[in-house]
Amino acid sequence: MKIAKDYILENSHRREISVGSVAAHLCVTPRYLQRLFEETGTTFSEFLVKQRLAQAHRLLSESDSNHSAISTIAYDVGFGDLSYFNRRFRRQYGRTPRDIRDEKV
Repeated sequence: MKIAKDYILENSHRREISVGSVAAHLCVTPRYLQRLFEETGTTFSEFLVKQRLAQAHRLLSESDSNHSAISTIAYDVGFGDLSYFNRRFRRQYGRTPRDIRDEKV
């Protein structure tokens, strides 16, 4: 499981990453990989989204991130839909990406 999580962490910015592509990289079936995540109380998709959100949060918290638009950060960490990113970010952190950015000023 650690190998799978490490691979996801290294490649979470790629929008095309999927349970199938990770399973193929690890030479296991997608269902087997899904079961591994289920055993830890999460899903592949939820793990991936949380990694992307954490990366976005870190980038938004950095003092030199003001030069990048929030949408650019969202796309750079792997989100393809800005509305989805904003909803998930607010659900995860209880604040908007703009709130996080403004907090550090």
